[in-house]
Amino acid sequence: MDVGVIGTGVMGKNHARVYSELKGIGSVKIFDINEKAASETADNIGGECMASMDNLLKSVDCISMCVPTQYHFKTAKEVLDSGVSILIEKPICLTSEEGGKLLNCIPEGVTVGVGHIERFNPIIKEIERIVSNPIYIEIQRHNPASARVTGSSVLEDLMIHDIDLIENVFTNKQCRIVGSSGNFDVFSALFESNGTTLSLSASRKSSKKIRSIYVEEEEFTVEGDFMSRDVYIHRKPENYSIENDRYVQENIVEKVMVNKLEPLKVELSAFTECVKKGKDFPVTPEQAIYNLEICEELKKRCKLQAA
Repeated sequence: MDVGVIGTGVMGKNHARVYSELKGIGSVKIFDINEKAASETADNIGGECMASMDNLLKSVDCISMCVPTQYHFKTAKEVLDSGVSILIEKPICLTSEEGGKLLNCIPEGVTVGVGHIERFNPIIKEIERIVSNPIYIEIQRHNPASARVTGSSVLEDLMIHDIDLIENVFTNKQCRIVGSSGNFDVFSALFESNGTTLSLSASRKSSKKIRSIYVEEEEFTVEGDFMSRDVYIHRKPENYSIENDRYVQENIVEKVMVNKLEPLKVELSAFTECVKKGKDFPVTPEQAIYNLEICEELKKRCKLQAA
């Protein structure tokens, strides 16, 4: 199977690298309007730099599209018009309206997926296995400022990952927005779903990079780190004592054995397998559009404008 990557920013370089490491991949072909950047990326992974989109689309079985969000609709439509399967880096489009239009452009038999990468983080499968009746879920996604991100609010840039998780993994699209607050770079949102409270926060102003998930059930609490891919279960305290007039409690803490595969490698392996077998990708365009609709509703409630 020959694959292509459109766009050679940070994510495009990562997609190219991972494809070059996957079994069953023939050649990796790179295209970017910046030919020098495309050539350097191709040289770094032993791939091939393509002179045009047309040449690329005629020579590959599937594409990863890693261009800036404002170009998603136009670029993805060109790929779909050529009948090539595509993985679109999140968000699916600049707006949910564009996403809906793109949905109507998908030919029969073409696999279309959207790169909500945390769906493929090994800790999510483990937490999903452990948790059955959560009463509280909190996810934090905080970043230092980055010059790389322009045009998108922190919702589409960061929080959309966690909107995807609470909507499509933990509640099956049963979330109701309870409250929201924030600005273009810092945002928090509160949801409710069948008795479960869900709290999300995202920031591009942090001095510390945080990627954490915290889940409470009646009998235990689960903590996970998306970056280290560590998961811990805290059982209810078994022993209480008083030392020097202070209460001390002893908890049982279990460390869960997690397969620490790189999420992008899991995601791209799943994508190429879906293309080979003509199956739907786990993150569908419909789900990705719904995630974007939630972002838009949150922005609307806070009258969020670009800085």
